Amino acid sequence: MKFDLDTAWKDTTGLMSRNLGLLAVIAGVFIFLPNAGIAIALPEMGNLEDAQASGNFDAMMAAINDLYASYWWVFLILALIQGAGLLAMLALVRRRANPTVGEALSTGAKSVPSYVGAQLLQTALIAIAVTLLVGLGAVTGLRALAVLGAVIAFVLVCYIVTKLSLAAPVIAIEGELNPIKALQRSWSLTGGNSLRLFFFYLLLIVAFIVLSTVISLVLGLIFALAGEQAALLGEAVISGLLSAAMIVVTACVLAAAHTQFNRLKAAPLPPTNN
Repeated sequence: MKFDLDTAWKDTTGLMSRNLGLLAVIAGVFIFLPNAGIAIALPEMGNLEDAQASGNFDAMMAAINDLYASYWWVFLILALIQGAGLLAMLALVRRRANPTVGEALSTGAKSVPSYVGAQLLQTALIAIAVTLLVGLGAVTGLRALAVLGAVIAFVLVCYIVTKLSLAAPVIAIEGELNPIKALQRSWSLTGGNSLRLFFFYLLLIVAFIVLSTVISLVLGLIFALAGEQAALLGEAVISGLLSAAMIVVTACVLAAAHTQFNRLKAAPLPPTNN
């Protein structure tokens, strides 16, 4: 049985439409307000936006490094809050007992350590793989081998991220709090359908990038017409809204994919002709 992209998208939109009000509340508290607040409170965010607008890659990287070096703890707290929000959304849309918002938030909060552990293990796995592949080319000094290693490393990272992408719904929906077992479960669920799942994610990412770029340009222009202060406030609001929308869609996509893979694993094998 193969993962069906059309079914996954229909399931995703169905989850969003049935739970939009409650998802919007969670996204507003856990995603929109923290992101918008940081964009307003940190003056260095303006330097980053100026560097991005300039198109100077070195200036942009310098601004990013300065921002994270100064406020790494803020972004760590933000990541934990967003992780709790994502897990709460997953629990809300797919827990069989149809939990209340309070129960979903409780599930999200207690699942955060497991989610963080799974993310750290995934990051370590990716770091080891990339270091070995890229380092091999660097040690030999052969440019062609270094480029080949970088390409293979990129493909491997995409593969690992796709295979382990269902760890969050395994934790939030199935209640598996052991991060190693959650990663193993995700790897097992996606077996034989990794390429289809990757292209499903890729299509959604491209669509979101296009839509968010258009929305940012249009709304940014409207706020800019109202003056400099309005433009700064508008950028914070737009950033918060887009982040909230992205997490809501991500939660529904992961829940829909997790549900379909569970159906596929439970489905009987088709008869064979002996």
